[in-house]
Amino acid sequence: MLIKHYFINKIAHSSYILAGSDACAVIDPQRDIDVYIKEARELGVVITHILQTHMHADFISGHMDLAEKTGAKIYVAKMAECTFDHVALSEGDTIEIEDIDIKVLETPGHSPDHLCFVVVDRARGDEPVCTFVGDTLFVGDVGRPDIFPDIAQELSGKLYHSLFDKILKLPDFCEVLPAHGAGSLCGRAMGAKWRSTIGYEKKYNAALQIKDKTEFIKSLTDYMPPAPDHFSRCNEINRKGPALISQLPRMKELNAKTFKEMIENENVAVVDTRSYLAFGSQHIHGSWSLDFNGNLPTFAGWVLPIDKDLLVVSDSFKEADETNVWLRRVGQDRVVGYLDGGMSAWVTNGYKTNQVTQISAEDLHEMVTGSEKFVLLDVRAKQEFEDSHIEKAVNIPVADLRERHIDLNKDDTIITICSSGNRSSLGVSILSQHGFKNLYNVAGGMSGYSAAGYAKRCAVCQNPHGSRYYSRIEEVKMHFNQ
Repeated sequence: MLIKHYFINKIAHSSYILAGSDACAVIDPQRDIDVYIKEARELGVVITHILQTHMHADFISGHMDLAEKTGAKIYVAKMAECTFDHVALSEGDTIEIEDIDIKVLETPGHSPDHLCFVVVDRARGDEPVCTFVGDTLFVGDVGRPDIFPDIAQELSGKLYHSLFDKILKLPDFCEVLPAHGAGSLCGRAMGAKWRSTIGYEKKYNAALQIKDKTEFIKSLTDYMPPAPDHFSRCNEINRKGPALISQLPRMKELNAKTFKEMIENENVAVVDTRSYLAFGSQHIHGSWSLDFNGNLPTFAGWVLPIDKDLLVVSDSFKEADETNVWLRRVGQDRVVGYLDGGMSAWVTNGYKTNQVTQISAEDLHEMVTGSEKFVLLDVRAKQEFEDSHIEKAVNIPVADLRERHIDLNKDDTIITICSSGNRSSLGVSILSQHGFKNLYNVAGGMSGYSAAGYAKRCAVCQNPHGSRYYSRIEEVKMHFNQ
């Protein structure tokens, strides 16, 4: 038996190949599936099984493409009521691949349809060697139950029983192989390791120290980071079966003239993936600032319109092509073109651009301590803001600006800040779309401001391998240990 692990940064997704001598299964595949086909070819095995622990919410899965290209069967929970061709699984079912037994546990909690796959390698012994736990149990954390907000309390209770009555009954030496790691919004404070053991998590996972069911449920309904808009959308797409990659529109190389004509005449949105500094220097009016080096897929899935075709502005074709892959991973399937030659081509054609002044931490501090009137808009998540912020700053999380821009006065001078400059640049782009003019962005964000000695360093910056959307770490640890 051989297990191969694959990890996608930004969305922090783990998938796996479980291989015997001649056949293998792919567990929780990513949408771009060539990596598994290549690996199977190199291992000399055939992909015969595609196993889904659940219908994922934070990304579009590759089960349909993988089945179409390999002929493998898709195995999913009967509870998921999927509408594509599949093998429906329930508690107690066993999948056999040569001398490997994969036993099915129904483990609702993170989602109503969640399964865990417990693996027994009969060539070595009769006890479980590992379990693919999906989003039920993580390294240092457990799955969040509030992706389905209407039944979050019910799912929290089911998660308690899935963990304490099923998963934690497995042998202490059994390996834990989750579907996500640090940085994913499917949990709250995951560790950076990709795998663990049942015994280690029982002893050191803070969430598992809460044995009282009522307190456990309470711990999972407090302090949760916001769930992005695309979570419910991706879940439903996965349940129905995503469109095959081969059926999606091709991203065309567009010269500046054609690009401009499409903006003027068609139902399109422009996504600018250059650095926030480049965006501030020159950008096309109305474009969305989504720095490729930031968490592009999460915010693309979260804020970009789903009813428009997308045009990409990047520093190179390679970056534009990779942007298309990232967007498809979160269900943004309507990328139809990119600006050939980038902003250089745009400006050499004499077309109009907008600018955003970037200010440093020193500049901001002089303004904060001076007499100039302005609004300091902190676009970080609520938990980050509460951990550390500048006095009199107004907190509106960046995704909320799509509606809450009406809370601000268009005549005010507005300075946006986040942890680095990426999200605040996105915030500027949203406000600009709604007619705001006097906009500034803080380069370096709160990281630079605290490094200059003007504020307490935020816990997010002190925990670089943890979730970027969760900062009240010490507070929740105290809550867990009460």
